Amino acid sequence: MLDVQLGELMGAAPAGVDEALALVTGFDEALTYGLVRLGDERAQALNALAGALAGTPVGERLAEAVAKVAAGSVSDEHLAALAGGRAALFGAVHDTLLARLDAALGRTRAAVEQAGPGPDAEVADNLLAGCRAWLRELAITGWRGVDHDLVSSADQTIEALLAEPALRGLAVLLDGLAAELRASSPVATMDRVPARRWADLWTRATLLAQRGPWRDEAEEVSGRLLILGVDVHEHATAVRVQVHAVLEPSGGGQARLVRTSVAAAKVDTIVGPTVWRLFGGHPTLLAALAEHRSLEITDMPLLPGGDLIWHDDRARTGDEADPLAVARLQLPVATAAAVTPLDRHPVRIAEPVFVEGYKSDGSSLKLGEHTIAFDLDRLPSCGPLTPALLKASTACIGLLRWDAGRWTLQPLGVQATVKKQPVAAHTGDWAQGPTDPKVVKAEARSGDVVAVLRERAGRLLRK
Repeated sequence: MLDVQLGELMGAAPAGVDEALALVTGFDEALTYGLVRLGDERAQALNALAGALAGTPVGERLAEAVAKVAAGSVSDEHLAALAGGRAALFGAVHDTLLARLDAALGRTRAAVEQAGPGPDAEVADNLLAGCRAWLRELAITGWRGVDHDLVSSADQTIEALLAEPALRGLAVLLDGLAAELRASSPVATMDRVPARRWADLWTRATLLAQRGPWRDEAEEVSGRLLILGVDVHEHATAVRVQVHAVLEPSGGGQARLVRTSVAAAKVDTIVGPTVWRLFGGHPTLLAALAEHRSLEITDMPLLPGGDLIWHDDRARTGDEADPLAVARLQLPVATAAAVTPLDRHPVRIAEPVFVEGYKSDGSSLKLGEHTIAFDLDRLPSCGPLTPALLKASTACIGLLRWDAGRWTLQPLGVQATVKKQPVAAHTGDWAQGPTDPKVVKAEARSGDVVAVLRERAGRLLRK
C-alpha cells in the first residue's frame, strides 16, 4: 500500500502547478528591479498574473492595481492587491499539492473556519502604516536598489512593533527581512538575488500589515500528547524546535495532528547538542523528548492551524510512548489541522508520515518501484540522526515536504540495524544531553559554552 501511495505522489506535478509558479517568477523579477522601472517584459508579467486571476474574487482589484503600477502610481492599496494575487497563486499550488498528498495517504483534514476580525487598537494603525511605508519603498526601489540607508529606515518601526505583543510576529518577520537585506547591502553588487525568498517575506509582511483577520483566536485544549518527532530550525542567532504530535482530547473525541514550538536566541558559537541548553525553561517538554514519554496537557491554547502555544507549567510527563509505535498506530486515524490562509504556501507543507519496509542508500529510500530522497540538509547537528544511520534504517518517521518541484522526506526518527542489533534514534534524543560517548567527550573538551557566555553577560551587566 505504501509504495502505491508514494507512486501517486512521485508522479508529474498536477496540471497548472508549473504555469502558476512561472507567473510568480515573473512577478518576483519585477520586484527585483523595482515597480517603477518595469519595462515591457516585466509589465507583461504583471498583466499575466492579473489575467490568470481575472475570474477570482481578487481579479478586479488586481487588474486595477497592475494598471496603476504600470502607469507609475504605486500606492499601499495597489501593493496589497499585488501581494494578495501572488499569495493566491501560491495558495492554489499549495492546496493542489496537499489535496494530492491527503488523497494518497487517506488523511482526513479539518475544514477551514471563518476568520475573526483583526485588532481594534488605534495604535496598531500607526504602526501598520509605518510598516507599509517601508515595504512600499522596497517595492518601488526593487531589491537591486536596496542599500544600508533604506534598510536602516525600518529600525524605528520594527522597534515600536516589538513593543506590541499583538504585532510581534510581524515585527520578527520584518526584522528578519531587514537583517538579510543589511547583510547583503548594497544588493546591486550581488551575483544572484534570492528573489523568491525575499518576495515571499515581502508578500507575507505586506498582507500582515493590513487590517484583517490575521490574528487567530485560540481555543484551550486538554488531553494526552503523543510525540512523533521534533524538527529543529537553527540559524546563527536563533533556534526553534517544533514538535509534531498527536493530541488525544480528554473526554474522548477524534485524535488530532498538532505542532508546538519553543524558540531561543543564540550566538553562532552555540552549535550541536549545546543548543538544547538554551531551552532550560521547558524541562517538561525536554524530558518528554529525551525519555520518549507522553505529555498530559491542561488548558493549552491551540490555534486554528494546529499550533499549540506551549506552556511548560500546563504539562506533565506521562507514560512511556515509543514514537515509532505512535506513528504506526495513530497517524492513519488522526485528523490533520486546517491550513490557515497565510500559511498556504508549498514550502510550508511538512506532513508527518511513517514509512517502513524500505531499502535505503543513505540519501534516499526505495519502497517497491518508487524512490524518494531524504532531505539531508535538514538533519540537525544536535541529534543522533546521520546519513549512515539512515542507510541502515528500515522504518522512518518523517515530514513530507515539497520544494523545487519534488517531494522529499525529512527524517525525524528511524529504526535501524547496527552491528546486527536493533537501534532506534530520534532528533530529540539528546534534549537532556547527548548519549553518544564520543559526543559527550567532545562536549567535555569544549566546555559549557552557554554557561560561559551567560557568566560573561552577567559580568558585563554588573559593571
